[in-house]
Amino acid sequence: MSLTRKDIEEIMGLLDASRFERLSLEMDGLKLELARSGATASAAPVASSVSAAPAPAPAAAPAQAAAAPVPTNTAVPDGLVAVKSPLLGVFYRAPKPGEASFVEVGSRVEEDSVIGIIEVMKLMNSARAGVAGEVVQILGTNGEMVEHGEVLMLIRPA
Repeated sequence: MSLTRKDIEEIMGLLDASRFERLSLEMDGLKLELARSGATASAAPVASSVSAAPAPAPAAAPAQAAAAPVPTNTAVPDGLVAVKSPLLGVFYRAPKPGEASFVEVGSRVEEDSVIGIIEVMKLMNSARAGVAGEVVQILGTNGEMVEHGEVLMLIRPA
């Protein structure tokens, strides 16, 4: 697989919109590393059969964007389980705009229940509950960027 300049720019936009300083992506023999605050960005093939366009250097981030990352760990009350985002991307609570959310507070879920979608580079990825129980609190905001490991929901196990 090769990344186009547009793909790399989209990935850079995801990094700029997040609180992360660095991003490392490896897939199909391609390794892409991006960093903010004057660090260099590179796209280098791991296998010689893969070719990729060099990554453009990211634009300098504004001072407030370069601030220390905000912790993504939310204090989880006793007896509850945090469902965390498996990916960095945009979180959606419903399968399509205008449709009902996958879950609401009070919904019963199973381990494999879809609780939302994470959009990464125009690809929709299911976020699953990972535990059977009842949704107690929804922390992820529909249509907003979430980071890998960010708490999306709290579930009381069954």
